[in-house]
Amino acid sequence: MQTRARTKTLAELGLTVAGGSEVRITGLSVDSRDVKEGHLFAALPGTRVHGGEFIQYALRMKAAAVLTDRDGAAIAADELAEAGVPVVVVEDPREALAFSAALWFEAQPEVQVAVTGTNGKTSVASFARQLWTEMGANAVSIGTTGVEGAYTAPLAHTTPEPITLHRVLAAAADEGVTHAAMEASSHGLAQKRIDGVRLRAAGFTNLSQDHLDYHADFEEYFSAKAGLFSRVLPEDGTAVINIDDPWGPRMAEIAEDRGQDLLTIGRSSEAMLQILGQRFDATGQELRFEWTGRIQQIRMGLIGGFQAENALVAAGLCIGTGAEAQEVFDTLPMLQTVRGRMEFAARRENGAAVFVDYAHTPDALATALRAIRPHVLGRLIVVFGAGGDRDSGKRPLMGKAAVDHADVVFVTDDNPRTEDPDLIRRQILGGTEGGEVTEVADRAEAILRAVDALQPGDTLLVAGKGHETGQIIGDAVLPFDDVEQASVAVAALDGKGV
Repeated sequence: MQTRARTKTLAELGLTVAGGSEVRITGLSVDSRDVKEGHLFAALPGTRVHGGEFIQYALRMKAAAVLTDRDGAAIAADELAEAGVPVVVVEDPREALAFSAALWFEAQPEVQVAVTGTNGKTSVASFARQLWTEMGANAVSIGTTGVEGAYTAPLAHTTPEPITLHRVLAAAADEGVTHAAMEASSHGLAQKRIDGVRLRAAGFTNLSQDHLDYHADFEEYFSAKAGLFSRVLPEDGTAVINIDDPWGPRMAEIAEDRGQDLLTIGRSSEAMLQILGQRFDATGQELRFEWTGRIQQIRMGLIGGFQAENALVAAGLCIGTGAEAQEVFDTLPMLQTVRGRMEFAARRENGAAVFVDYAHTPDALATALRAIRPHVLGRLIVVFGAGGDRDSGKRPLMGKAAVDHADVVFVTDDNPRTEDPDLIRRQILGGTEGGEVTEVADRAEAILRAVDALQPGDTLLVAGKGHETGQIIGDAVLPFDDVEQASVAVAALDGKGV
């Protein structure tokens, strides 16, 4: 894709440097191993090491220019002086790279939206894509599950770094994609990864504890999310805010202060797109809501009460970017569950069902269990763990959420990574006092034992990994799929073979 732009000068990439603004660039790189002759190498500050440490390697690969900050320039001062290449020194090289990447790749889908929040981002982005597609647009969603829709591609991160993101957007636009909905993670927003994306609307779902291993505190976490509205979404954009969330009114105030059009959703009478009621059954829900004084009632095949909020945030994003409201509402019944988000996995011969969800925070787990409860006639069983090398403070909170909202709890391994999995489980168990809890280290065995415990009317939720197809143990990624494991367990226990 980098050949699409041929060459551009530093000035054409929005970068100026004395005596070097007309130097021609043949590509962009943030990894010194990807540098080709003529590239602009962006040496960015990192959490563990500064990219300036790799400038020497980029210069050996004949980088034509370097973008960095004062620290990066100081680290490689001798090498840069010897090479004599232009060095663009800016206060925020991440932001500069985002806009340079947009200028380099040029093309983006005409209508683009982004959604942020602790939970629901993947569903909202997917739902917006599905709605647009059903209404005749060529659309994609970009995020945790990769690029899906009219153009497909894998992604390593929920919100890719700017070069990858704009390469994907340009490729999608070249394939005729006109609409794109993307997830905006707190990491991605804090690191200015989407600042060069031309957004028409942005959505906010909710905020609860997560990523406090990266963000110093909850206020910093909120500020990162708020950057979508305070910095990235233009003043003439539309902000779609779930005002039921405790942080929603504050996010709405930020949007209004910027002069953005505000479209609120929620159960509150103040919500413009107001949820009036829900009725649940074994395979979905009926939703009653009001828009501009007119009451709508639809049925969606989505499990979980919170999916109503996700669906309406997606609807709001479509309306906020020009879709006719009634057409959007008429399309809502066609929405399908996102892989790994309250996904039906299997059903035992006695009728008990197994679902898989990505819930991996205390609030997400509690929300998922509360949401699935109205669909359950018997007991609610949950299998879950917690990831290693991540926010350890949430582990006992997840244990408490499980025993507070499920009848039977199995604590197992998630992605232990380089941590001791026994320690992770013990920390989870510290919050499970008073519950019916079984500890099973092996995740496949835990799922099998939970499936075996299912009686008629029961439901099992396997939480934490959702769409993931691997389990990270140490530095290895071993094949593991919760949906597949649940299906295998049901087949084995019901004598259907595998």
